[in-house]
Formats: sequence, structure tokens, C-alpha cells
Amino acid sequence: MIARDEARSIARCLESVRPHVDRMIVVDTGSTDDTRDIAFRLGAEVHDFAWRDDFSVARNAALDRSDADWNLVLDADEWLAGGIDALAPAVLPPVAVQPPRFVGCIRILNESGSGEPTRRFLPRILPRGVRYAGRIHEHPISDLPFVPLALEVGHDGYVEAQLARKSGRNLLLLERSLQDDPGDTYLWYQLGRERLVRGDPAGAAEALRTAYRGVGPDAAYRHAIVLSAIQALKQAERFEEALALVDAEQFAWPDSPDFYFAVAGLYLDWAGRNPEIALDQLLPVAEGAWLRCLAIGEQPNLDGSVPGCGSYLAAGNLAILYQGLGIADKAGEFAALEQALRAAA
Repeated sequence: MIARDEARSIARCLESVRPHVDRMIVVDTGSTDDTRDIAFRLGAEVHDFAWRDDFSVARNAALDRSDADWNLVLDADEWLAGGIDALAPAVLPPVAVQPPRFVGCIRILNESGSGEPTRRFLPRILPRGVRYAGRIHEHPISDLPFVPLALEVGHDGYVEAQLARKSGRNLLLLERSLQDDPGDTYLWYQLGRERLVRGDPAGAAEALRTAYRGVGPDAAYRHAIVLSAIQALKQAERFEEALALVDAEQFAWPDSPDFYFAVAGLYLDWAGRNPEIALDQLLPVAEGAWLRCLAIGEQPNLDGSVPGCGSYLAAGNLAILYQGLGIADKAGEFAALEQALRAAA
């Protein structure tokens, strides 16, 4: 872990992970609060490192302190939430038993404080010797395949108070990185996400459109780019562009409830601005998209997916739609389905 001024959350993280690892290494990059003392009290090795405006340099300084066969990399505002068996020797065998065959990706559940968490898959379980590159949104460099594992990690760094605390830092580092490598679609995607969560949908739309134009068809984060771009364009009220993007992508995501959920939300907003065609042309598309979500079901292994898009969120929105249309029996049917799906989640 690298950390700075994380007294709010570092204990939660270390306590969640302590029973499942051999050592906890915290590299502090200049805390002025109790971060270092809390980490030390909970049994972590604490080292100081001068911040250089480069996350990969700091990450690698932490990894240099480890002699482990496998390293789990976490941030202080994260915590282990499930799938702990992914850390067992049966999944991560010692090098003496079997040379590493993959870099492990874990499921990050990003809490925003404004709705359901978003799922992201990030490579965070690294074999010995693997190091990071990139000033921000750093990534491991390895020829080994990146393999999703069952480990789930909660993250609340996107709630409003935490965004305010780190305001400006990520944007500055992303912009610097893009000056160095303007063709990096992943950085454009992250810049779009950063602007979106900070309430700049117009700026987010521009960055995400750039990412979309450059991303390859098989990129692991293409799904997340498409979803984020639809959201940004809708919030920026660039509806024609959002609708064109949906048309271009409609055959690419037959098994994504999140894509159809985004389509439904887009057409619902468009209907509100075009009441003369809403009932006959636009609301049926939203209805069909939510029904498609339920037909697909939950797909938790899609990067950028949101729990409930394939189940209770879609059912709840259908209940509201039918209630608004005065179709009481269907409204009741889908309200009951929403409750049942939430209980089963």
C-alpha cells in the first residue's frame, strides 16, 4: 500500500486484510495526520517515501520492500469484501511449487454515495518481480495474462467528501500524462471518468469520445468506455450523439444488461424532452430495453457493470414506468419482482 493522510480509512483496510496475508507494507508519501501511527499499531511495516507526482514510482518503491511470491496491492480507502479464497495457496501457489502463470485481477466495487456501486476489474495480485508503469492509473507491466479472480474489494474514494479532498490532483496528473502520450485511450477514458464524477459532463463527453474513437474492439475496458460515454453525453444533453453511439454499439453488447439499462435511461430522458413522440416511439424503446435487461440477467464479470441492472433496478424502473402509464397490474407485478430480486441479491 501507498498512503498519505488516510487516517480516516486505513485501519479498516488493514484490519480486513491482516488475517489473510503474511506481511503488510505501507509506504507513506508525506502524511500529516495519524496514518503512519495507525498502520504501525496494526502491525504494518511503515516506510517513508518522498512523493514525486508519479503513482507508479511510489507503487514500485512499496513492491521493492517485498520478497513475497505474490503481492496484493490495495489503497487505504479500499477493503476486502469477499472472495477471500482467491488468496489461498491453491490459487496463488508458491513459486517453488509452480511458476506464476498470470497476474490476478480483482473486482473493485466503487461506492459513489449516489447509487449502486460500479464494478471495475483491476490487476492487483502481482507475482514477484512485476512492476508498475504510468504516472496515474498506473498498470502492471507483464507478459503474463491478466486473469479475473474471485476477490472483491470495496472502495469509497469516489464519495463526495473524498473527491473534494483530492480535488485537482488526479486531473493534473492525467493531463500531464496525456501530454506525454496523447494516443493513450485508457488515459482518455480515465480523464473522462474523472471529469464525470466531478460534475463536468461536457468535458467528460469530449474525453470519452476521444477514448471511444481510439479503443480497440477487444480492449477489456471498451464496455466501460461505451457506458460512460452514453452517460456523459446524456448529462451534457448531447442526445443526438448519444443516440448515434447507441445505434453504433447495439450489436456489440447482446449480453450486457448495463448497456440496455443505459439505453433505457437515455430514451426515457429523450422522451421527457419530446412528449409529442414519447408514448408511441420513445417509451416503448425504454420498456423493451429494461425487459431485455431482465432477460439477460446479472453479468457481474463485465467491467463497468452496476449490480441490479440485470435484476432489481430494471424491474423497479419498469414498475415506475407502468405506474406512470396507468397500467396498474403490470406496475404491481414488477414492483413485486423488484422486491423479490432485491431479497435474492
